[in-house]
Amino acid sequence: MRSLVKKRAKSGPSAAAKGASAKEAIADEAPFGPAYFRRYYFSRATRVIAPVEMRVRATLIATLLRQCGVPVGSVLDAGCGIGSLRAPFAKLLPRATYTGLERSEYLCNRYGWVKGSLVDFTPGRHYDLVVCYDVLQYLDNRLAARAIANLARLAANALYISALTVEDWRHNCDQTLTDSAVHLRPAEWYRRRLSRRFRHLGFGVWVRRGTHASLWELERPVAALSRAPKSSRQALDAPLRPRRRPPAGR
Repeated sequence: MRSLVKKRAKSGPSAAAKGASAKEAIADEAPFGPAYFRRYYFSRATRVIAPVEMRVRATLIATLLRQCGVPVGSVLDAGCGIGSLRAPFAKLLPRATYTGLERSEYLCNRYGWVKGSLVDFTPGRHYDLVVCYDVLQYLDNRLAARAIANLARLAANALYISALTVEDWRHNCDQTLTDSAVHLRPAEWYRRRLSRRFRHLGFGVWVRRGTHASLWELERPVAALSRAPKSSRQALDAPLRPRRRPPAGR
């Protein structure tokens, strides 16, 4: 087989080979193609998030829900990217099924994710926990609002959500490493829409209204930081961090 390939190459690439190469080049340059993920995920020099960070994030989500007595038997990772949460969740929630939803055709082919967009994904079922990490900032206001409405339909018990906001861009992220090709909105824009169907437990974890979640009074989240005194916000400042895109507007 190798000799055949070499012989054909001597007489110049065939039309089929040219077409395949062109398709590969287009895919590589696509918004969420191989080049994007090489830069932000696979390269140690330029990646914006490390596996250990995702393990910590998964531990936070699973532990908080367990502490509050919220059952998790199924997980939908909406805009799962390279699936950094799958292995941690498998250890933390061994009885839960994991479904990765991804818009990138490249990642779906590579990892076997369900191809689709969070905006209109209708699997005909609910998931105990839906994760939406760094997806919504890649959608304009209209599509982001539709995605949040769909999250309310998909999440049976709980939701973890994080998105780059105006406040994050100004005060929390490292702008030299963070993907700037996004739609920045105030955090309150998200809170207002999420609070229609969910209650905030803290750290980006929300439970569906009507779902029992045991919290002692001093464990409940305080008023939104955007309404807190400037001095208290500054006391919580952390070192600047890059934010990945992942999960693209799924």
